[in-house]
Amino acid sequence: MSVFSFLNQKLLRLRQAEGRALLTLAAPIFTALFAQQSLAFVDTVMAGRVSAVDLAGVAVGGSLWIPLLLFLYGVLLAVTPLVAQLYGAGRTAECGPLARRALWVALPLVILSFLLLRQAQGLFAVMGVETSIADIAVDYLKAMTWGLPALGIFFVLRNLSEGLGLARPSMLIGLASLPVNILANYIFIYGKFGSPALGGVGCGWGTTVTLWFMCGCMFFTIRRVGAYTPTHFFDLKQRRGTEGATQVLRLGLPIGATLLVESSIFALIALFLAPLGAVAVAAHQITLNYSSLIFMIPLSLSSAMTIRVGHAVGRRRFDRARLVSQTGLTLTSLIALITAAGTLLFAKKIAGLYTHDPQLIVTVVGLLTLNALYQLPDALQVGAAASLRGYKDTRVPLLLVIVAYWVISLPLGYTLALTNFWGAPMGARGFWISLIIGLSVAALLLVSRLRRVEKRRQ
Repeated sequence: MSVFSFLNQKLLRLRQAEGRALLTLAAPIFTALFAQQSLAFVDTVMAGRVSAVDLAGVAVGGSLWIPLLLFLYGVLLAVTPLVAQLYGAGRTAECGPLARRALWVALPLVILSFLLLRQAQGLFAVMGVETSIADIAVDYLKAMTWGLPALGIFFVLRNLSEGLGLARPSMLIGLASLPVNILANYIFIYGKFGSPALGGVGCGWGTTVTLWFMCGCMFFTIRRVGAYTPTHFFDLKQRRGTEGATQVLRLGLPIGATLLVESSIFALIALFLAPLGAVAVAAHQITLNYSSLIFMIPLSLSSAMTIRVGHAVGRRRFDRARLVSQTGLTLTSLIALITAAGTLLFAKKIAGLYTHDPQLIVTVVGLLTLNALYQLPDALQVGAAASLRGYKDTRVPLLLVIVAYWVISLPLGYTLALTNFWGAPMGARGFWISLIIGLSVAALLLVSRLRRVEKRRQ
């Protein structure tokens, strides 16, 4: 056997081993993320069973809730690579104090989000949202705001756990939250057990109850499970480590801003479509909800990539970090091709899960066809961005995403969907075409950035 063949076989074995490690870590993360995203699925389905107006109200309210939620999540996501690198470097005792400092970062963000969401009515009026839809959306958001403190605490604790490579608790809590959410929605939406029937607004109260349940479970887990004891999270006298709130903000603000830039596109699309009526908004919401569920697969793999890259960088094994990112991008691409094919084959059945309205089903099927084309570049860009987070590289990716989404995708989508610039206005289809183009640009730019960072570290 030649030296070249031997090295190729060794590299193949390493990639297979790394692929198994990534999938093993990603599986519980996926289950947790899928369970949590299923909360939105449950809200969409249960609100849709009440009326198209209730569904549209939840969709328009979500167009503001989701960007703020993702910004909060993104800033606090800095805990994961920081903990991963500390753990990889053998500095586990510094992980708990870091997470406690991150809670102080979460507090002002929660307060700011609370205040902003309670001023939504003015924005809906400016955007020309129908009064019946806006009224449901405003009350839905007011109900959701009471779950924000629980959400901030949960994000910090979950990211501490996953940075240590302990993803199973998040999975179990995510699964347990589903029946809690369904029951709470059932009570508040349909007015059971003495509660008034709130319709779509009840989804907001159901989500708040579920968020506090998840926060309590995660807190209890870290308090009682021995695997977290070496982190000294509850040992207030333990203040070791130089990583603090400043480091969380420095790393997390670009991540949060990146997710805000991405999600704000979808928020603006929902608002731009609102004057076109409930069917247009509902079709976009259904497609976006399905897309978000499918996105949990590459997102879970990307979370595993951040953790594995962070551990390797902490050990100063930059060759291993590069192997992780290459293997992860290959896996996410293959999975995206499979899910895209499934979306094309079963588009009508997927639409039927959300609604029985024939007109709405036809519109949704058309959008799902475009969504299938969207999935490969989406998987590539999220994987590349996750690997860059493992290197603590977040500022340049933010700029690249701004170019892809705000400079290219949003102006193109607006002109395709709502103007005669390219021909007859396309409505929601125009926005989804522009998203495919914007994501492709983001994927190209972020993968190129990852290659540069890897070469510099090598």
